[in-house]
Order: sequence, then C-alpha cells, then structure tokens
Amino acid sequence: MSSIANADPAEDRATVATLDTEYQAAVERNDAETMARILHPDMILVVGRGSVFTREDILRSARAQEYVYEQQVEEEGTQTVRLYGDDTAIVTALLWLKGTGPDGSFDRRLWFSDTYVRTPQGWRYAFGQASLSLPPPQ
Repeated sequence: MSSIANADPAEDRATVATLDTEYQAAVERNDAETMARILHPDMILVVGRGSVFTREDILRSARAQEYVYEQQVEEEGTQTVRLYGDDTAIVTALLWLKGTGPDGSFDRRLWFSDTYVRTPQGWRYAFGQASLSLPPPQ
C-alpha cells in the first residue's frame, strides 16, 4: 500500500524536480547539510567509470570541499521527471560540471538518472547513476 493513497502526480513531479535542482545547487556549494537532508540513508551513486559512492562518501567529500565548482547545474530544458507508482520518481537531465578537484580542473557534461523514493519524511534521493563525460560539442 502506498504511503500516500491519493498522491497528485503533477505535484509529485514538481516536488521532485525542485528537490533535484536544490540538490545540484547544494553540491555546487558543498552544502553537506542540505545534501544530507535530501539524501536517503541508504543512497548510493554509480558513475560511468564503475565507481560506487555511498551517502557518507558523498557527504565526506562535500565537507572536505574535495571539489570546488564554478558550475554544477542541470542544462536548462533537459530535466525530465517520470513517476513509477506513487512512491518512486526518476529524474534525468544533462549536467554541466566545471571546477577543480583532486585531479585538477575539469569542464564536462554528462547525463544522470536520479531515483527518488517517497518516505515518511518526504521524497529522498536514493540512487544515482551518472554517465561518462560526453565528448565536447563540435
């Protein structure tokens, strides 16, 4: 049984879209407190090169400011939120990342899929998958 019997799909899509945009902005600022509020306790992120990061890995990196972002934003017009039942939503978007990290500077774009689940505390980001960097535009 769904945690919310009469969920409004349009409202849920809007809520998840806003939450994912808020999460990307928090990453850009290394705002671990906001990130922690949005992340599900069992969250994991799988990136294109095969590495897996836990919620704690992600929050530790933000607290240490391992990456300093000039840009960490969804490309305008690319975000789509799809609902699967009443309690699961998947966000896809093209993400622009620019900044510096342990391996030097970077400027890349990649596709991601973020899975949100409805919990008693509201929607939480539970699983993320990011593509390899896209080739530069020609």
